[in-house]
Amino acid sequence: MDVVGIVLLVLLAVVLVALVWGVATYNGFVRLRNLVQEAWRQIDVELHRRHDLIPNLVEAVKGYAAHERAVFEEVTAARAAAAAPGSSPAEQAAQENQLTAALGRLFAVAEAYPQLRASENFMALQAELTNTEDRIAAGRRFYNANVRQLNTKVETFPPNIVARWFGFTRAEYFETEDPAVRAAPRVDFGTAEA
Repeated sequence: MDVVGIVLLVLLAVVLVALVWGVATYNGFVRLRNLVQEAWRQIDVELHRRHDLIPNLVEAVKGYAAHERAVFEEVTAARAAAAAPGSSPAEQAAQENQLTAALGRLFAVAEAYPQLRASENFMALQAELTNTEDRIAAGRRFYNANVRQLNTKVETFPPNIVARWFGFTRAEYFETEDPAVRAAPRVDFGTAEA
């Protein structure tokens, strides 16, 4: 074999390795993008579940504290904004922060009514909401871990070349701004002491 043949074989091998690497990198981006989308859909399911619980919770509290109209309207408006479709993760996080704050005010109102705190319906709704909040927090962690993995790959060299060629971009994290909201909501309506 002459020198030209060897050079052509080496060039062919380099091109083949680069092509295999490019395909593998592209497929890795597709896999990560799909993981991020799946994780977001899981959060979305839990957010819808949360949004569906809220009207029942408001009705339970209304039965005992009907004069707290402003709080009920605030919760209802915050729920409507959070349940509106088409939000990005950052916008959804801001809307969920407002909803969590409104729910905190609703629970503050409920604390003033011992009969409400003893109501089985209210306690069941409260437990269901707490369970849903825990699942949202777990979903947020899973989603953000996948976003971190995708964003790292989009930004590192040489995969960033493939990302630019095929339009893969960074994904948004789903995180809260308020440190008080970052903590899992704690709702405790223990029985009143005699």
